[in-house]
Order: sequence, then C-alpha cells, then structure tokens
Amino acid sequence: MEHLQAYRAAGGGKHRANKPIEARAPGRRLLIAAAVLFAAGIVSSESKAQSGPFAPMAGSWSGGGTVTLDDGSTERIRCRAKYAPIGPTMEMSLTCASDAYKFNLAASVKAEGSAVTGSWSEASRNISGSLQGRGGGGNFEVAVSAAGFNANLALRTSGNKQTVAIRADSQFRGANISMSK
Repeated sequence: MEHLQAYRAAGGGKHRANKPIEARAPGRRLLIAAAVLFAAGIVSSESKAQSGPFAPMAGSWSGGGTVTLDDGSTERIRCRAKYAPIGPTMEMSLTCASDAYKFNLAASVKAEGSAVTGSWSEASRNISGSLQGRGGGGNFEVAVSAAGFNANLALRTSGNKQTVAIRADSQFRGANISMSK
C-alpha cells in the first residue's frame, strides 16, 4: 500500500492511465493528422489525373511490337511507358529496345480543347523538337518535328490496353506497339 501512495504522490495524485489520449500522446494526433492530409493529397492528385484529357493513359504500361528501319528490316521490341497527367497537361516517357535498336522518347504536352501541343526529345540520338495534334480521352494523333526529322504518332487507349503507331521519314521508319497496364 505504501508504494501505491508514493506513486500517487509522485504523480500529483494522478495516474498516467487516467490522462486523456491528447495529453498522453500529442505527437500521435499530429501523426494521424499528417496521414489524413497525405491520403487526401493522393486522392486529390488522382482525381486531377482522372479528370483531364490524358486521364485514361495515367500510369505505367508495358508491352511489345516491331520497329521498321529504312532498309525495310523489322525487329521485335519490348517497350515501357509512363504517363503522368495532371489536368490538361502530361509528362510521358516511352522506352523501347530490341537486341540492336533502342529509342527513349520523352514529351511534355498540354491539351486545350481537342488541340494538343508540346515538346519532345529522344535521348539516345540527342534530338528534340515540338509536337502538335488533336485528340482527347486517351486517343491522340500528333505530328512531331525537329531539324531533319518528322514523324506522325497515333495513340489509342481503351481500358488497360494501348496501341502506339509511329511513322517517320528517317532511318527509323516506324513502330507498332501494343501495351497494357
């Protein structure tokens, strides 16, 4: 009994278990509030991505297809794409490779109504240029250009399936790619 009286006297007559949760763990409330705000931020950015013209494309995709070179030869390629839409804008990357061929395409695009404009670059050949076209809902037709290079690109997205067709006027004649999420 003496130890219980000493314990109560040391604690000012109050037992720790009787303190409200807020008094016991002010850091816990802060942690819960931070988690709620983080979750709300994820939902907010997902809803922004899902509300624009590029929304059906959001996320990571992979698949394969063929690339056609200027001599008419074709090679099988494996591809990965990442699309990060935020409202009417999107950052994207498309990397495709075979045993002998590789391209690494990146673009930053913006949609205004059905018009699409932006810039692109291909890292392995160190070229970049502009793009313009039309589309919406994950389906786009754009023309890309740079000094000495022109190509047309068609993207078709339906659910978790996507096709990309590229036609060019250089050593790289084109590609046909099918991907899924």
